[in-house]
Amino acid sequence: MDRICEELYRIGIVPVIAIEDAKDAEPLARALIAGGLPAAEVTFRTAAAEEAIKIISSKFPEMIVGAGTVLNAEQADRAKAAGAKFIVSPGFNRSNVEYIQSIGMPVVPGTASPGEVEQAIELGLDAVKFFPAEQNGGIAKIKAMAAPYTKMQFMPTGGVNKNNLNDYLSFNKVFCAGGSWMVKKDLISAGRFDEIEKMTREAVETMLGFKLKHVGINRESAADAEKVADSFESLFGFTKKVGNSSVFAGSFIEVMKAKGPGTMGHIAVGTNNVDRAVYHLSRQGVKFDESSYKYDADGHLTVAYLADEFGGFAVHLVKN
Repeated sequence: MDRICEELYRIGIVPVIAIEDAKDAEPLARALIAGGLPAAEVTFRTAAAEEAIKIISSKFPEMIVGAGTVLNAEQADRAKAAGAKFIVSPGFNRSNVEYIQSIGMPVVPGTASPGEVEQAIELGLDAVKFFPAEQNGGIAKIKAMAAPYTKMQFMPTGGVNKNNLNDYLSFNKVFCAGGSWMVKKDLISAGRFDEIEKMTREAVETMLGFKLKHVGINRESAADAEKVADSFESLFGFTKKVGNSSVFAGSFIEVMKAKGPGTMGHIAVGTNNVDRAVYHLSRQGVKFDESSYKYDADGHLTVAYLADEFGGFAVHLVKN
């Protein structure tokens, strides 16, 4: 995948914005960044799009701002000159895609059929938009369509919202999702940027889906670990299950047979995507112990320990 698409994968959600007045671009970008989404697709459906991209790209260089609804070479040139970092089109126009490639811009063209995906592959692309997602069959169609194209990644847009977001993002061929529910036109025009920030933060929380998985207790020996697990089983009915390095009491208590990470033990926090969780927590200043990282066959994180302890407990992220 292109470097920009890799960044969008870690961010997870790309707000799709239609700005009617360029003066709204700066406070809107600030609200999105504060809410946890330093990315946007500014659509060329309005006359203010080009100026909005200029403002965002110049004032917020850390933001991955792209141009959407780019239908021709003239718009592509304007988007590039304005500082867009990627270009998105609603459909697959081969000559338009080839032109965008010729000016050195990452492009994510719209697709809705296997034939369009194959044309994208022919042009060397490995990431496409799926639009309009819900009206075209949603995640079920993406899964069916993606099966023959093992290296293609999809960005569903159109009908994506907080209720179905994770249906899309849970599929490993979806690298990010585009949505507009947190940046609706009426909120922007009314200057309700605090509400946009709040809804953006809620979208990130929904995407990450943090939940407590289990608590690990450090003990000095296997016998001691089994004794502790036996107590949980006899008192609370948490069934004991002996493993190689630990003994579980139910699903939430893990007793280590020898001292593991953390002074007292560890706390496992589940998340829908460890890569994205590490990215978003790092933006908040959280440090990670990179030596603890574990990866799956696709190179995605499955385990990551925070660098600092919480009350004597090491904390690590695991995939839900």
